[in-house]
Amino acid sequence: MSSPGHSEFEPIASTPAAEDLGAPEAPQQNPAEPNTMLPTFVPAPPPIEDPVFSGWDVLLLTLLTVATIFVLNVSLVLFLQAFRWPRLGFAEVALRVTQTPILIILSQLLVYIPVVVTMIVLVEGKYHVRFWEAVRWSWPRSPWTYLGLGVLLFFALLLLESLLPMPQDTPFSHLFDRPRDAYLLMILAVAIAPLMEELFFRGFLYPVLARRLGAAWGIVLTALPFGLLHLQQYGWAWSAAFIIFLVGVVCGMVRASTRSVGASFLVHAAYNGTQMLIAVVATHGFRHM
Repeated sequence: MSSPGHSEFEPIASTPAAEDLGAPEAPQQNPAEPNTMLPTFVPAPPPIEDPVFSGWDVLLLTLLTVATIFVLNVSLVLFLQAFRWPRLGFAEVALRVTQTPILIILSQLLVYIPVVVTMIVLVEGKYHVRFWEAVRWSWPRSPWTYLGLGVLLFFALLLLESLLPMPQDTPFSHLFDRPRDAYLLMILAVAIAPLMEELFFRGFLYPVLARRLGAAWGIVLTALPFGLLHLQQYGWAWSAAFIIFLVGVVCGMVRASTRSVGASFLVHAAYNGTQMLIAVVATHGFRHM
C-alpha cells in the first residue's frame, strides 16, 4: 500500500547518465576506416604436402613389401634347390642367388611387380584417385636440367669419395665380373631400381613425413632409410651409405622444390647412369674389370 500523496505508478528517479559521471566515452569507429575492433581470423596455411594416403598406408605398404621380398626369395631358393641345385643346401642356394646377376634381376622383378600392384590398388581402390596423380608423378618442363643435375651430383660426390675411406671390394662390384651380367645390372640400376625407389621414398614416404614434420625433416628422414637400404651391397661400409644418403637428400630436395617425383627420378637415374657409363668406358665394355 502506497503512502498518501504518491501514486503506485509514479516513475522512479533515473540514475545519472554515464557521461554525467565522467566515464570515458566508448571509441567511435570511423565509417571510412576498416573495422579494426572486430577479431580477425587468419586461416591456417595449407600443409606443405597433403597426400591422400596416410602414414598407416605407408607402414602397411612397407610391411607388405618386406613380406613379399621374404616369401618370393624363399620360394625362388626352394625352386632352384629342387630343380637346379638339388645337392646344395638352402643356405648355399640362397648365397648363389645373391651372387648371380640374372637371379638378382629376376628376384627384384618378382618383388617389384606385386609391390607396384599393391601401390596402385591401395591408392585407386581405397581413395579413388589416379595413382600417378596421387604420388605426384609428372615430367618437369626442362628434363635436361635435372638430368644434368644428376651428372653434376655424381662428380661432386666422386670428389667427396676421394676424402673418405671407401671400400674397394664389395659384393656389388663382383656383380660386374662378366659383361653380360654387367649390362643386365646396368639396366636395373639406371631404369628399374630408381623408378621403384623414387616411387616409394619420394612418392609415398616423403609427403607423409613432410605433412607432419615439415619439408626439412621429411627430406632427411626419407634419405636415411634410402642410404641404409644399400648398406649390404657395399659391404656394410658407412662411407658408401653416407654417399647414397646424400644422393637421397638431393633427390628429396628436388622432389620438395618441384613437387614432382618425375624430377627426382631423372636426377636419380642420371646419377646412376653416369656411374655406369664411366664404368663401361673405363673397362672397355665391362671386359677389363
